[in-house]
Amino acid sequence: MNKDYQLNDHVEMKKPHPCGTNHWQIIRMGMDIRIKCQGCDHRVLIPRKKFEKGLKKVLKSSD
Repeated sequence: MNKDYQLNDHVEMKKPHPCGTNHWQIIRMGMDIRIKCQGCDHRVLIPRKKFEKGLKKVLKSSD
């Protein structure tokens, strides 16, 4: 997958969060990526490779 996401983008992941939504905001980028659930504000830190595998699409760019 190409790197078409950046900090503060809103993204849709393949698997939903237990609260029922699969919309997330990227709040930190590095070797790991921290994303925040837009349904319940839960924050998750996941490895970049796992994030890229689970990314479905960018919903709203931060530009």
